[in-house]
Amino acid sequence: MLNIQTLIAIIEVLLVVVPALLTVAFVTIAERKTMASMQRRLGPNIVGYYGLLQAFADALKLLLKEYVGPTQANLILFFLGPIITLIFSLLGYAVIPYGPGLTIADLNLGILYMLAVSSLSTYGILLAGWSANSKYAFLGSLRSTAQLISYELILSSAILIVVLLTGNLNLTINVEAQKVVFFVLPLLPIFIIFFIGCIAETNRAPFDLAEAESELVSGFMTEHSAVIFVFFFLAEYASIVLICIFTSILFLGGYLKLFSLDLFVNGFLFFDLIDIDFLNFFFADTNINFFSVVLQGLVSSLMLGLKSCIMIFVFIWARASLPRIRFDQLMSYCWTILLPIIIAFIILVPCVVYSLCIIPTNFYLI
Repeated sequence: MLNIQTLIAIIEVLLVVVPALLTVAFVTIAERKTMASMQRRLGPNIVGYYGLLQAFADALKLLLKEYVGPTQANLILFFLGPIITLIFSLLGYAVIPYGPGLTIADLNLGILYMLAVSSLSTYGILLAGWSANSKYAFLGSLRSTAQLISYELILSSAILIVVLLTGNLNLTINVEAQKVVFFVLPLLPIFIIFFIGCIAETNRAPFDLAEAESELVSGFMTEHSAVIFVFFFLAEYASIVLICIFTSILFLGGYLKLFSLDLFVNGFLFFDLIDIDFLNFFFADTNINFFSVVLQGLVSSLMLGLKSCIMIFVFIWARASLPRIRFDQLMSYCWTILLPIIIAFIILVPCVVYSLCIIPTNFYLI
C-alpha cells in the first residue's frame, strides 16, 4: 500500500502536470486566435464557445489516427525520442516557485537544474531525427542540436549575470531579491538577449530552422505521426510556457506583486463573518489565518501567470511578424553578435556591482 508521503508526492505532481498540459492546450488556441487576428482572419471559432475546445478536438483526431511508421527506422529510438523530449520538457516545472513556498522542490541549485533539463531534451530530438532513417529528419535534428547547443551558451551567460546580482542559484531567492526593483530595468539589454535566446532555444519562428517546411518538409518530426507526433507537439508548447515562466522569474519578479495587495488580503472581512474554527484549528500554533494564506498564494500565482502570459504573447507576436532567416545567419548571429555582447556584459556587470559595493553576501562568504 502507498504510504502518506508517496500519496502526497503523487498529488503534488498531478497538481502541477495536469494544469501545465491544460495550459499547453489553451496556448495553442491563443496562438491560432492571435495570429488570425494579426492576419485579419477569424481563426478557430466552431468547436466550443469561441473555439475554446479546438485543441481538444485536434488532440482527439491525432490520437485516433492510424500510426504509419517507416520500415527501415530504428523503432525503439524512434519512439523513445519524443518520449524523452516530452518528459524533460515537463520536468522543469518541478522547481518553479508559483508563490512563496509553493513549489514541488525548492532546490538550492534550481537554476542549474533548469539548464540541465532543457539541455537534455536535445537528445530526444537528435534520437528521433537519426532513428527515422530519413534525410529530412536527420538534417532537421542536426540543425536543432547545433542551434540549441549554440544558444544554450547565450542563455547560461545571461543567467550568470542575474546570479551575480543575487548570489544564489535558488529560484525563490532570485524572486525575493527583486522586491526593490525587477531585474528587467537594470538589465534591459540582458533581458532582450535572453529573450532572443529563448526563442531560438524553443525552435520558434523566426528561428525555427529545424522545422523549415520550405526546406525540410517538417524537420526532425517529418516521419512521426499520430500519438508520437502529439508528444513532440506537447513538448514544444510545454517548453514555451516553461521558458516564459522562467523569464518572468529571472527578470520580471516572478510571483511578486506589481502593487501592494496586503490591505485587500489581510483585511478581507467577508471571511471574518464565517465560523471557520475547523480550518483555523490547523493554524492555531502559528497564528496564521487560513484564508489569508490561500489568498496570498492565489494572488502570487496570478501575478506569475499574468507575467508569463505577456511573455507568451510576445512569442506569438514574434512568430506572426518576423520572417524566417537562413541557418547560416542564425548561427553567425549567435557567435559573432550575441556572444561578444554578452561577454562584454559579463565583464561590465561585476565591475559595476563591485564599484557600487552591492556584492551579494554569499559571494563574501566564498
